[in-house]
Formats: sequence, structure tokens, C-alpha cells
Amino acid sequence: MSLDVDDTLVDYSTSSRAALAAMVGNADNWTLWQRITDEHCSLLLAGRLEYESMRNIRTRAFFAALGEELDLAEATRRELHRQEVLAAGWRLFPDVVPCLEWLRATGLPMAAVSNASGRHQRVKIATLGLAQYFDTVLIAGEVGAAKPDPVIFDTACADLGVPPRDTVHIGDRLHADAIGARDAGLKGVWLNRQGPGDGSLPTGIAAINSLAELPELLVCELSAASA
Repeated sequence: MSLDVDDTLVDYSTSSRAALAAMVGNADNWTLWQRITDEHCSLLLAGRLEYESMRNIRTRAFFAALGEELDLAEATRRELHRQEVLAAGWRLFPDVVPCLEWLRATGLPMAAVSNASGRHQRVKIATLGLAQYFDTVLIAGEVGAAKPDPVIFDTACADLGVPPRDTVHIGDRLHADAIGARDAGLKGVWLNRQGPGDGSLPTGIAAINSLAELPELLVCELSAASA
């Protein structure tokens, strides 16, 4: 069993929007922030940026895109404030602990697979009490590959000692999580917390709207496999 972390287990978007608003005054430029963050995380994974400096450089680039040129010291000061607000806002979704407790009780080996860029993700996982549930934690910035790259899924399966065909991965992003897992040979499940869509899903993808629905889905999968 493999689970994504941010916006699957942790309400990342709410805390991150609040942190952006604390740094800028509002979260109106969330889409721009996300795009620049993705660009800088890609540079980190490619080895073109160091983890220790990436977030400060990213924040400087963000303000530059807004028309405000900051020196690195000022960008660092603002980024540190953002990180403080972000960490203070970390919360699990209400359906997380009951689901993880159920999964642990089944005895299934479990992996957390995150596209985060660095060690702050391990701090978050530990702080929120998630570490106890997982046999292995895969962080893209440490593995050198991010979902949907099959390398990170293959690494998770190898760590768990379970072949991909017998591993289910669930996450909030349809392409990176569910489709990426399916294309790597796992069973992909899309956690669509926004509610039911139009009913159409890519071939081989299952969808749920809450982790409370996951046990029933897995039981059905196991029943079908043994039929």
C-alpha cells in the first residue's frame, strides 16, 4: 500500500495558502506561486539547485514576477516567516487516522510517497504523528525522481518487498498519482476530495472522494483478485 502525503493525508493547500497570504498579504497569486515552486523543485531534482537555498531563491523569483526585486537576505527573511506560518498550520484531514489505523490492522506494508523536495517533509510527517504508520517514506528530493516517474514507485515497491502489480497507490493528483502509479504497474486510485466528477475516468483508475471509502475499495479489489 502506498499513499501520497500532501493534500492526501495533510491539508497542505489550506496551510500553504495561509502561509502565502501571511507573506504577501493575500493568496491571490497562488497559481503563480505553485508554478514557480514546481519550476524550482524541478531544478532541485535535476541537481541544479541545493536544497538549503532553493526555497529562498524561489521566493525571490516569485516576488520578481510580481515586480518587486528583493536581495537574497530580504527574500530569505520573508521565506522564513512563511515557513513559520506554514508549519503552524499543518493539519491532517479528519479521515486520515481512522484509515491508517485500519490499514495498519490489516498488516499491509505501507509506504508514503511524496513529491516534496527535502527533509522538511520528514519533519512534517513526524510532527503530525504519521511516521508510525509507514514502513518506508520516499521523498522525491531524496530519491532523485518525482511522481509520475516510475522510478519512485518502483523504489517504494522494492522497499516494501511487494511487486508493483500487488501494490495500490492513492493520491490526490490524477496524473501524478493515479495514472503515474498505473503506468508503473501499480493499481492507481485517485482521491478526489472535490467531490464526484463527470463519471469518466481513465482506464484502470479507481476514484474515491474520502479515505473513509478506501477500506471498501480495497476489500472489493481483494475479492475480485481471489475470484
